[in-house]
Amino acid sequence: MVFLVVLIGMTAAMPERFLRIGNLQNMMRNLPEYALLAFGIMLAMTIGGIDLSGVSVLSLSGVVAGLILSRHQELGLPTTAVIVLAIAAALGTAALCGVFNGLVISVAGVPAIIATLGTNGLFFGIAMGITRGHGLGGFPLPYIRIANGDFFGIPYPFLILLAVAVLLWVLLEKTSLGFQMRMLGASPTAARFSGVNNRRILIKSFVVIALLAGLAAVLLTSKVATMRPNYGQQYMLLAVLLSVFGGTNPDGGFSSVPGVLLAILSLQLIATGSTFLGFTPFFRNFLYGALLLLVMVIHNYRNTGAFVEMSDRIKVVFRKKLRKAN
Repeated sequence: MVFLVVLIGMTAAMPERFLRIGNLQNMMRNLPEYALLAFGIMLAMTIGGIDLSGVSVLSLSGVVAGLILSRHQELGLPTTAVIVLAIAAALGTAALCGVFNGLVISVAGVPAIIATLGTNGLFFGIAMGITRGHGLGGFPLPYIRIANGDFFGIPYPFLILLAVAVLLWVLLEKTSLGFQMRMLGASPTAARFSGVNNRRILIKSFVVIALLAGLAAVLLTSKVATMRPNYGQQYMLLAVLLSVFGGTNPDGGFSSVPGVLLAILSLQLIATGSTFLGFTPFFRNFLYGALLLLVMVIHNYRNTGAFVEMSDRIKVVFRKKLRKAN
């Protein structure tokens, strides 16, 4: 409903600009990086945790890929081999970060919010140390085309995002791992007594979450044709907002891939429309923060039953006024 309201509203306000093919392509090309991070937050909340290190995993993975790509002429390998090596290195680095997060949380017993807050600084510090704050560039043209090309007018990044969404839906709805992730998020104690290896599920989950950040790093570095450790730092708030806005239960146990995907499309429409209307990025951040608080308040009322109680009270008052009017 929100998606349709925003789409109709923006189209009615700016019919000559909003639905232009070029604008739609730009929207599809701009959303995959933070969308992938949002799916990672969704998985983390599904298992009853949170991952605040996604942006730093993106930074570190992008730096590792950038180091290889910026030296492609020195390596003496075919361009295709260099690109494959860079992508594999980015995803491999992300997977290692995910394993580390999972071990700190499951073995050391550190709460997820504290563990990932610490590893967020750790991974970002490593990325800054490798580059010393400098940017990496000079990437081969075929790599740049990954995020800037299209298939019959549909940008490759958007197609990749849709493919990832389908795979995540299959993971959560059709596999035993997805069922165990939901069980772990709903009740770790019940999951353990049901024969679920909670430690193993945690590690696997954080590896998948980190791989999503690694893929986001590949798309981001391909799109901008350069890499700095601070790229993507503004995506964290947006990723959390999209996950909750898409119907994910922050307490664990429930999430909806289609819901998060619709939330991603809705907020991209809002961002594009606000840019056309002349709103500053600072106002958009204010809007995102306010929307996150509103969604959390509504979620809390629904979970505690206060939302239903408030609705019943409104109905009683309305009925009394209707009787008096009659």
